[in-house]
Amino acid sequence: MTIATLDAVDSAILNALQHEGRLPNAELAERVGLSASACHRRVKALEASGVISGYAAILDPDAVGRGLTVITLVTLENQRRETLEAFERAVAEIEDVMECRLTTGAEDYYLRLQVRDARDYERVHRERLSGLPGVARLVSNIAMRTVFTRTALPVDR
Repeated sequence: MTIATLDAVDSAILNALQHEGRLPNAELAERVGLSASACHRRVKALEASGVISGYAAILDPDAVGRGLTVITLVTLENQRRETLEAFERAVAEIEDVMECRLTTGAEDYYLRLQVRDARDYERVHRERLSGLPGVARLVSNIAMRTVFTRTALPVDR
């Protein structure tokens, strides 16, 4: 299923579930104008096609002691496939790294980490990031505060 095959009802289901992932099926069905069984079938089809890739509780980083966000830009020694793959396998093992994106431009990767504090980031940098395979340079930026974050993607038909 792709955006081209999503209809207005699918879009309504996706928008509702992105904002309230624990919405009971009966209430979701009522909101989108379907019977409960038809709504259930639609949700299952969206899950099966991969449009809905999973469900998760969104935690407040401060509430769980991970209030410092660090953005780290990574430059690798080279762009060979084996270097990229080795880096990606290794960085995926670091639980403090919440996001890793291969990028264009001067740096090769964008990492977003959630750590306890600056001392905790220093530990992660020293013990984990600096030893990642193929790393030539790390540039880190500490987020002073979060203005906003979004988890819901715009879904229009």
